[in-house]
Amino acid sequence: MPDRGVPEPGVAGPLAGVRVLELGVLLAGPFAGRLLADMGAEVIKIEAPGQPDPLRVWGEVARDGQGLLWRVHARNKKMITLNLREPAGQELLRDLAARSDVLLENFRPGTLERWDVGPDRLWARNPGLVIARVSGYGQTGPYAPRAGFASVAEAMSGLRHLNGFPGMPPPRAGISLGDSLGGMMAAQGILAALYRRDSARHGDREPGPQRRGQVVDVALVEACFALLEGTVPEYDQLGVVRGPSGTALDGVAPSNIYESADGRWVVIAANGDGIFRRLAAAMGRPELAEHPDYADHRARGAHQEELDAEIAGWVAARAPATSSGSSTTPAWSAGRSTPPPTSSPTSTSGPATCSSSTTTPSSGRCSAPVWCPSSRTPRAPCAGPDRCGRAATTRTSTAGCSGSTPPPSPR
Repeated sequence: MPDRGVPEPGVAGPLAGVRVLELGVLLAGPFAGRLLADMGAEVIKIEAPGQPDPLRVWGEVARDGQGLLWRVHARNKKMITLNLREPAGQELLRDLAARSDVLLENFRPGTLERWDVGPDRLWARNPGLVIARVSGYGQTGPYAPRAGFASVAEAMSGLRHLNGFPGMPPPRAGISLGDSLGGMMAAQGILAALYRRDSARHGDREPGPQRRGQVVDVALVEACFALLEGTVPEYDQLGVVRGPSGTALDGVAPSNIYESADGRWVVIAANGDGIFRRLAAAMGRPELAEHPDYADHRARGAHQEELDAEIAGWVAARAPATSSGSSTTPAWSAGRSTPPPTSSPTSTSGPATCSSSTTTPSSGRCSAPVWCPSSRTPRAPCAGPDRCGRAATTRTSTAGCSGSTPPPSPR
């Protein structure tokens, strides 16, 4: 095996010549390793004999006996097996670490130490080794010994609380968000540690290697918490508890989804003053940009629902294919709703427009809550007046209700 720092022939990327030992399983560790491999690092994934990474068979979609999720996270990596529960395997790992730049793991804290391959043992052979450790709650603290799960981290951090619609159960994203965030933070920390190790000494003008590695301690909870934007100071300074806001962000307008004439949900984000003026011109309503209710960011945020209603009516009469492509029109991002409406929605003077959908034949009521395109809140099933202003007693038609699932979030 060649010494680290010598790129292999044909290898490209900014991390060419950096060798990474990946001991992680499932998502967070392999995600970080994949990011490094994508940038050209030589990533050597280490699995236990007879106990491969469960990620090999995870996911609903497989081909040739392997999950396609595995192929995403295993790309550009080399694979070996080591039994780290045996002294011979531990010595082999120490030997590999002596010729590597990074060791990445996402076991429960203390596992490496039990295997006699903790940081002190590895640094005795290679003081410059960067050791990245991903866990649920970090390497220290009262929760450190607990197993870490991304879904729990998303909840404990407050990330789940901000997702979804007010008054509804907080949903998860359709991906392993918490693990991916932890992996991204680990990759970022590894790059910072490598830079620190190899950069000029602090305070010196002349370059010189800092041949000391560091431990990069990543907690899934903290990785999720880092995405909470201003929610913490908002509560600390003003007592404001931000909650879920559906398909929009409170006070940021327009930035929402709207249903078009061909039944697709369209993302329109034009919350900056300049781009809002361009949107208003594209709508044939340039006066909106000069109206006191919409003239600047704060005004638009204070009149968010009224503005969404204006845009919803405009979008409802159009299809994305006929409304994009102009250099003065904000970009569209559209995806077909399921099921598509059986009739085109029409613009109303009310706060929103509603599409058609299926009903429960036995009761004549909608089989799901009502989602109005410009509303941030799902409405109750169609037993009473809906958000779109229609009387919704027992129905035999499908008017006024939307599909069985909420529209996708633009966030």
